[in-house]
Amino acid sequence: MYTIYVGDKPIYLTTEVKKETDFKSYLLKSVNIGKVIKTLNNTDLKAVHLVHKNQKKLLDTFLKLLPNVVAGGGKVYNAKGDILFIYRNDKWDLPKGKTERKESIEETAIREVEEETGVSGLKIVRPLPTTYHIFKRNGKHRIKVTYWFEMKTDFEGELFPQENEGITKVEWLDAQSAQDALKNSYANIRILV
Repeated sequence: MYTIYVGDKPIYLTTEVKKETDFKSYLLKSVNIGKVIKTLNNTDLKAVHLVHKNQKKLLDTFLKLLPNVVAGGGKVYNAKGDILFIYRNDKWDLPKGKTERKESIEETAIREVEEETGVSGLKIVRPLPTTYHIFKRNGKHRIKVTYWFEMKTDFEGELFPQENEGITKVEWLDAQSAQDALKNSYANIRILV
């Protein structure tokens, strides 16, 4: 099963047909994704299930429904075990951004963390789960596919929010502060932290 978020509401890609309660089910092959997004945004429906008989084709079939934006990002730990957060659009988030030509996804993740926060000396420890969310840009919906990496750094310098990207704060948060920040974050970030 895969989870794609529209705001904080999930679209579940699944092979299981379940009795509808606080969600609606549609066949993935024939779904009108625009209607699904509108329904999730404008009703109290908790989720949508998109059903397909073939587990291996769930994600590929879904990703063909809308243009894809590929991004890389990092969950960065410092030497004290604090996590690097950014504050953008009145929400706490992890640094991430779109890939550039001829760049590996790992290079994208490191570059974006550096650009958005001013942190350097980043080392990738391991890949984290990939997240998916639908957003609207210039009147068109798109699917952002974000490849995440756990990173570490010994960086102790000043943090610089990338203001031209709308980032107003960059902070190292300890475990308790990170949990507090997640109350004002995105569902796909809560999965990672």
